[in-house]
Amino acid sequence: MATMIGHQEAEKAFLEAWQGGRVHHAWLLAGPQGMGKGTFAERVARFLVTHGRSGEGQTAPLDDRGDDAAARLVDAGNHPEILRLARQPKDKAKELARNITIEQVRQMIRRLHLSLSLGEWRVIIVDAVDDLETDGANALLKTLEEPPAKTLFLLVSHSPGRLLPTIRSRCRTLRFQPVERDAMTTWLHDLRPMIEMEEVRAIVTASGGVPGKALALVDSDVAVMEKKLLAIAASGDPENRLREALAREVGGTSNRARLELVIDIVPGLLSRIARERPASEIAPVLAQWDRVQRTVRDAIRGSYDGAMVGFEIGNCLAELAPRHDRAAR
Repeated sequence: MATMIGHQEAEKAFLEAWQGGRVHHAWLLAGPQGMGKGTFAERVARFLVTHGRSGEGQTAPLDDRGDDAAARLVDAGNHPEILRLARQPKDKAKELARNITIEQVRQMIRRLHLSLSLGEWRVIIVDAVDDLETDGANALLKTLEEPPAKTLFLLVSHSPGRLLPTIRSRCRTLRFQPVERDAMTTWLHDLRPMIEMEEVRAIVTASGGVPGKALALVDSDVAVMEKKLLAIAASGDPENRLREALAREVGGTSNRARLELVIDIVPGLLSRIARERPASEIAPVLAQWDRVQRTVRDAIRGSYDGAMVGFEIGNCLAELAPRHDRAAR
Protein backbone atom coordinates (compact mmCIF):
# COMPACT_ATOMS: atom_id res chain seq x y z
CA MET A 1 0.00 0.00 0.00
CA ALA A 2 1.29 3.47 -0.90
CA THR A 3 2.51 5.53 2.04
CA MET A 4 0.80 8.74 3.13
CA ILE A 5 2.08 11.79 4.93
CA GLY A 6 -0.21 14.03 6.92
CA HIS A 7 -3.97 14.15 6.39
CA GLN A 8 -4.75 12.66 9.80
CA GLU A 9 -7.84 14.86 10.00
CA ALA A 10 -9.25 13.40 6.78
CA GLU A 11 -8.64 9.87 8.05
CA LYS A 12 -10.22 10.71 11.40
CA ALA A 13 -13.30 12.19 9.73
CA PHE A 14 -13.89 9.12 7.59
CA LEU A 15 -13.31 6.61 10.40
CA GLU A 16 -15.63 8.49 12.76
CA ALA A 17 -18.36 8.35 10.14
CA TRP A 18 -17.79 4.63 9.53
CA GLN A 19 -17.60 3.77 13.21
CA GLY A 20 -20.81 5.71 13.79
CA GLY A 21 -22.61 3.85 11.00
CA ARG A 22 -23.24 7.06 9.04
CA VAL A 23 -20.88 6.95 6.07
CA HIS A 24 -21.99 9.54 3.52
CA HIS A 25 -22.47 8.06 0.06
CA ALA A 26 -20.16 10.57 -1.71
CA TRP A 27 -16.93 12.22 -0.56
CA LEU A 28 -15.18 15.04 -2.41
CA LEU A 29 -11.42 14.87 -1.80
CA ALA A 30 -10.31 18.42 -2.55
CA GLY A 31 -6.85 19.97 -2.65
CA PRO A 32 -3.81 20.68 -4.81
CA GLN A 33 -2.58 17.98 -7.17
CA GLY A 34 0.08 15.81 -5.58
CA MET A 35 -1.36 15.96 -2.06
CA GLY A 36 -2.09 12.23 -1.92
CA LYS A 37 -5.85 12.41 -2.47
CA GLY A 38 -5.80 9.45 -4.87
CA THR A 39 -3.78 7.40 -2.41
CA PHE A 40 -6.26 8.27 0.33
CA ALA A 41 -9.14 7.17 -1.92
CA GLU A 42 -7.44 3.83 -2.56
CA ARG A 43 -6.91 3.31 1.18
CA VAL A 44 -10.58 4.03 1.93
CA ALA A 45 -11.69 1.70 -0.88
CA ARG A 46 -9.46 -1.07 0.42
CA PHE A 47 -10.73 -0.57 3.95
CA LEU A 48 -14.41 -0.78 3.00
CA VAL A 49 -14.20 -3.88 0.80
CA THR A 50 -12.15 -5.75 3.40
CA HIS A 51 -14.40 -4.93 6.37
CA GLY A 52 -17.98 -5.59 7.34
CA ARG A 53 -21.22 -3.83 6.57
CA SER A 54 -21.17 -1.56 9.60
CA GLY A 55 -18.37 -0.03 11.62
CA GLU A 56 -20.48 0.60 14.70
CA GLY A 57 -18.52 -0.36 17.78
CA GLN A 58 -15.34 -1.10 15.76
CA THR A 59 -12.08 0.82 16.13
CA ALA A 60 -9.95 -0.55 13.28
CA PRO A 61 -7.47 1.96 11.76
CA LEU A 62 -7.65 2.75 8.05
CA ASP A 63 -4.62 0.54 7.34
CA ASP A 64 -6.16 -2.51 9.04
CA ARG A 65 -5.94 -5.43 6.59
CA GLY A 66 -9.39 -6.82 7.36
CA ASP A 67 -10.52 -9.90 5.44
CA ASP A 68 -7.37 -11.52 4.06
CA ALA A 69 -8.91 -12.99 0.90
CA ALA A 70 -10.43 -9.65 -0.08
CA ALA A 71 -7.17 -7.88 0.76
CA ARG A 72 -5.24 -10.18 -1.58
CA LEU A 73 -7.62 -9.29 -4.42
CA VAL A 74 -7.11 -5.59 -3.71
CA ASP A 75 -3.33 -6.09 -3.69
CA ALA A 76 -3.57 -7.75 -7.10
CA GLY A 77 -5.80 -4.97 -8.45
CA ASN A 78 -8.58 -7.49 -9.09
CA HIS A 79 -11.24 -6.74 -6.48
CA PRO A 80 -14.53 -6.66 -8.44
CA GLU A 81 -16.20 -4.06 -6.23
CA ILE A 82 -13.62 -1.30 -6.65
CA LEU A 83 -14.36 0.62 -9.86
CA ARG A 84 -12.09 3.40 -11.10
CA LEU A 85 -12.78 6.19 -13.57
CA ALA A 86 -9.76 8.00 -14.99
CA ARG A 87 -8.54 9.32 -18.31
CA GLN A 88 -7.55 6.48 -20.62
CA PRO A 89 -4.68 6.25 -23.14
CA LYS A 90 -5.55 7.30 -26.68
CA ASP A 91 -5.71 4.13 -28.81
CA LYS A 92 -2.23 2.58 -28.57
CA ALA A 93 -0.51 5.83 -27.67
CA LYS A 94 0.90 6.63 -24.24
CA GLU A 95 -0.78 10.03 -24.22
CA LEU A 96 -3.94 10.21 -22.16
CA ALA A 97 -7.27 11.41 -23.47
CA ARG A 98 -8.30 14.94 -22.52
CA ASN A 99 -11.34 13.79 -20.54
CA ILE A 100 -13.12 10.96 -18.79
CA THR A 101 -15.79 10.15 -21.36
CA ILE A 102 -19.54 9.80 -21.02
CA GLU A 103 -19.20 6.17 -22.14
CA GLN A 104 -16.92 5.40 -19.20
CA VAL A 105 -19.54 6.86 -16.85
CA ARG A 106 -22.28 4.84 -18.53
CA GLN A 107 -20.29 1.62 -18.13
CA MET A 108 -19.87 2.40 -14.45
CA ILE A 109 -23.61 3.05 -14.05
CA ARG A 110 -24.42 -0.28 -15.70
CA ARG A 111 -22.21 -2.00 -13.14
CA LEU A 112 -24.14 -0.34 -10.34
CA HIS A 113 -27.30 -2.14 -11.46
CA LEU A 114 -25.67 -5.51 -10.79
CA SER A 115 -25.70 -7.21 -7.41
CA LEU A 116 -22.53 -7.19 -5.33
CA SER A 117 -20.44 -10.23 -6.18
CA LEU A 118 -18.09 -10.02 -3.20
CA GLY A 119 -18.38 -8.34 0.17
CA GLU A 120 -20.86 -5.71 1.29
CA TRP A 121 -19.55 -2.47 -0.28
CA ARG A 122 -18.91 -1.18 -3.77
CA VAL A 123 -16.53 1.78 -4.16
CA ILE A 124 -16.29 4.13 -7.14
CA ILE A 125 -13.09 6.21 -7.41
CA VAL A 126 -13.16 9.10 -9.91
CA ASP A 127 -9.63 10.48 -10.29
CA ALA A 128 -10.00 13.24 -11.14
CA VAL A 129 -13.63 14.29 -11.27
CA ASP A 130 -12.39 17.57 -12.83
CA ASP A 131 -11.65 15.55 -15.99
CA LEU A 132 -15.24 14.53 -16.68
CA GLU A 133 -16.88 15.57 -19.93
CA THR A 134 -19.93 17.78 -19.39
CA ASP A 135 -22.33 14.95 -20.27
CA GLY A 136 -20.38 12.63 -18.00
CA ALA A 137 -20.61 15.08 -15.11
CA ASN A 138 -24.38 15.34 -15.58
CA ALA A 139 -24.72 11.55 -15.68
CA LEU A 140 -22.66 11.21 -12.51
CA LEU A 141 -24.83 13.85 -10.84
CA LYS A 142 -27.99 11.81 -11.48
CA THR A 143 -26.35 8.80 -9.85
CA LEU A 144 -25.26 10.86 -6.85
CA GLU A 145 -28.83 12.10 -6.46
CA GLU A 146 -30.17 8.52 -6.29
CA PRO A 147 -27.22 6.40 -5.14
CA PRO A 148 -27.47 2.62 -4.82
CA ALA A 149 -27.28 1.20 -1.32
CA LYS A 150 -23.82 0.31 0.04
CA THR A 151 -22.08 2.20 -2.74
CA LEU A 152 -19.46 4.81 -1.91
CA PHE A 153 -18.23 7.48 -4.32
CA LEU A 154 -14.77 9.00 -3.81
CA LEU A 155 -14.32 12.01 -6.08
CA VAL A 156 -10.77 13.35 -6.34
CA SER A 157 -10.69 17.04 -7.28
CA HIS A 158 -7.73 19.35 -7.82
CA SER A 159 -10.04 22.31 -8.66
CA PRO A 160 -13.33 21.84 -6.80
CA GLY A 161 -14.44 25.35 -7.72
CA ARG A 162 -14.77 24.23 -11.35
CA LEU A 163 -17.21 21.43 -10.54
CA LEU A 164 -20.96 21.64 -10.92
CA PRO A 165 -22.29 23.18 -7.69
CA THR A 166 -24.90 20.43 -7.64
CA ILE A 167 -22.15 17.77 -7.56
CA ARG A 168 -20.40 19.55 -4.70
CA SER A 169 -23.68 19.82 -2.81
CA ARG A 170 -24.21 16.05 -2.95
CA CYS A 171 -20.81 15.33 -1.36
CA ARG A 172 -19.15 15.60 1.97
CA THR A 173 -15.91 17.50 1.39
CA LEU A 174 -12.53 16.55 2.85
CA ARG A 175 -9.90 19.23 2.24
CA PHE A 176 -6.27 18.23 1.85
CA GLN A 177 -3.96 21.03 2.93
CA PRO A 178 -0.19 21.39 2.30
CA VAL A 179 1.88 19.44 4.79
CA GLU A 180 3.81 21.34 7.46
CA ARG A 181 7.47 21.92 6.55
CA ASP A 182 9.12 20.02 9.43
CA ALA A 183 6.94 16.96 8.80
CA MET A 184 7.76 17.10 5.09
CA THR A 185 11.49 17.40 5.80
CA THR A 186 11.50 14.39 8.15
CA TRP A 187 9.38 12.33 5.75
CA LEU A 188 11.51 13.07 2.69
CA HIS A 189 14.79 12.53 4.56
CA ASP A 190 13.55 9.15 5.81
CA LEU A 191 12.33 8.25 2.33
CA ARG A 192 15.52 9.34 0.53
CA PRO A 193 18.33 9.17 3.14
CA MET A 194 21.00 9.41 0.44
CA ILE A 195 20.07 13.03 -0.32
CA GLU A 196 21.99 15.72 1.55
CA MET A 197 19.87 17.53 4.14
CA GLU A 198 20.51 20.90 2.48
CA GLU A 199 18.97 19.61 -0.74
CA VAL A 200 16.10 18.00 1.18
CA ARG A 201 15.25 21.40 2.65
CA ALA A 202 15.45 23.02 -0.78
CA ILE A 203 13.11 20.41 -2.24
CA VAL A 204 10.64 20.81 0.62
CA THR A 205 10.63 24.58 0.15
CA ALA A 206 10.12 24.29 -3.60
CA SER A 207 7.33 21.73 -3.15
CA GLY A 208 5.14 24.09 -1.15
CA GLY A 209 4.10 21.27 1.19
CA VAL A 210 2.85 19.03 -1.65
CA PRO A 211 4.32 15.51 -1.25
CA GLY A 212 3.82 14.52 -4.89
CA LYS A 213 5.69 17.58 -6.10
CA ALA A 214 8.51 16.89 -3.62
CA LEU A 215 8.96 13.39 -5.02
CA ALA A 216 9.01 14.76 -8.57
CA LEU A 217 11.66 17.29 -7.58
CA VAL A 218 13.94 14.60 -6.13
CA ASP A 219 15.04 13.65 -9.64
CA SER A 220 15.16 17.19 -11.00
CA ASP A 221 18.63 18.44 -9.95
CA VAL A 222 17.20 21.06 -7.63
CA ALA A 223 20.62 21.89 -6.15
CA VAL A 224 22.17 22.39 -9.60
CA MET A 225 19.40 24.72 -10.74
CA GLU A 226 19.53 26.63 -7.44
CA LYS A 227 23.23 27.36 -7.99
CA LYS A 228 22.53 28.74 -11.47
CA LEU A 229 19.78 31.02 -10.19
CA LEU A 230 21.82 32.19 -7.19
CA ALA A 231 24.74 32.98 -9.52
CA ILE A 232 22.51 35.43 -11.37
CA ALA A 233 21.36 37.03 -8.11
CA ALA A 234 24.93 37.28 -6.79
CA SER A 235 26.63 38.66 -9.90
CA GLY A 236 23.86 40.58 -11.61
CA ASP A 237 24.89 38.79 -14.82
CA PRO A 238 26.32 41.97 -16.40
CA GLU A 239 26.76 40.42 -19.86
CA ASN A 240 23.45 38.49 -19.87
CA ARG A 241 25.23 35.18 -20.40
CA LEU A 242 23.67 33.41 -17.42
CA ARG A 243 20.18 34.63 -18.29
CA GLU A 244 20.54 33.61 -21.92
CA ALA A 245 21.72 30.15 -20.82
CA LEU A 246 18.75 29.88 -18.47
CA ALA A 247 16.34 30.89 -21.24
CA ARG A 248 17.76 28.19 -23.54
CA GLU A 249 17.54 25.59 -20.79
CA VAL A 250 13.86 26.18 -20.03
CA GLY A 251 12.61 27.18 -23.50
CA GLY A 252 10.47 24.98 -25.72
CA THR A 253 7.87 22.35 -24.94
CA SER A 254 10.49 19.65 -24.34
CA ASN A 255 11.90 21.69 -21.45
CA ARG A 256 8.60 22.51 -19.73
CA ALA A 257 9.55 20.41 -16.68
CA ARG A 258 12.71 22.51 -16.18
CA LEU A 259 10.70 25.71 -16.46
CA GLU A 260 8.25 24.45 -13.84
CA LEU A 261 11.22 23.55 -11.63
CA VAL A 262 12.52 27.13 -11.87
CA ILE A 263 9.07 28.51 -11.09
CA ASP A 264 8.87 26.24 -8.04
CA ILE A 265 12.37 27.10 -6.79
CA VAL A 266 12.40 30.89 -7.16
CA PRO A 267 9.97 31.79 -4.30
CA GLY A 268 12.10 29.82 -1.83
CA LEU A 269 15.28 31.46 -3.11
CA LEU A 270 13.78 34.92 -2.75
CA SER A 271 12.67 34.08 0.79
CA ARG A 272 16.19 32.95 1.62
CA ILE A 273 17.70 36.12 0.14
CA ALA A 274 15.25 38.25 2.12
CA ARG A 275 16.17 36.51 5.38
CA GLU A 276 19.86 37.10 4.77
CA ARG A 277 19.49 40.84 4.18
CA PRO A 278 18.93 43.68 6.66
CA ALA A 279 15.38 44.90 7.08
CA SER A 280 16.09 48.03 5.03
CA GLU A 281 16.86 45.87 1.95
CA ILE A 282 13.86 43.50 2.08
CA ALA A 283 11.49 45.72 0.08
CA PRO A 284 13.39 45.25 -3.23
CA VAL A 285 13.28 41.48 -2.75
CA LEU A 286 9.52 41.58 -2.23
CA ALA A 287 9.16 43.75 -5.33
CA GLN A 288 10.98 41.15 -7.43
CA TRP A 289 8.85 38.37 -5.90
CA ASP A 290 5.75 40.25 -7.09
CA ARG A 291 7.36 40.70 -10.51
CA VAL A 292 8.03 36.96 -10.79
CA GLN A 293 4.43 36.16 -9.92
CA ARG A 294 3.14 38.61 -12.55
CA THR A 295 5.46 37.13 -15.15
CA VAL A 296 4.18 33.62 -14.51
CA ARG A 297 0.53 34.70 -14.50
CA ASP A 298 0.91 36.64 -17.73
CA ALA A 299 2.68 33.70 -19.37
CA ILE A 300 -0.10 31.31 -18.41
CA ARG A 301 -2.73 33.66 -19.83
CA GLY A 302 -0.74 34.20 -23.02
CA SER A 303 1.40 32.06 -25.26
CA TYR A 304 3.56 30.64 -22.44
CA ASP A 305 6.94 31.27 -24.06
CA GLY A 306 9.24 29.31 -21.77
CA ALA A 307 12.42 31.08 -22.89
CA MET A 308 10.84 34.49 -22.27
CA VAL A 309 9.64 33.45 -18.82
CA GLY A 310 13.08 32.09 -17.93
CA PHE A 311 14.86 35.23 -19.10
CA GLU A 312 12.46 37.52 -17.24
CA ILE A 313 12.86 35.51 -14.03
CA GLY A 314 16.60 35.92 -14.54
CA ASN A 315 16.07 39.68 -14.86
CA CYS A 316 14.26 39.70 -11.53
CA LEU A 317 17.11 37.88 -9.83
CA ALA A 318 19.75 40.09 -11.46
CA GLU A 319 18.10 43.14 -9.90
CA LEU A 320 18.95 41.70 -6.48
CA ALA A 321 22.72 41.73 -7.05
CA PRO A 322 24.75 43.94 -4.71
CA ARG A 323 24.76 47.56 -5.86
CA HIS A 324 28.37 47.61 -7.03
CA ASP A 325 27.72 44.59 -9.28
CA ARG A 326 24.62 46.18 -10.82
CA ALA A 327 26.47 49.46 -11.38
CA ALA A 328 29.00 47.57 -13.51
CA ARG A 329 26.32 46.44 -16.00
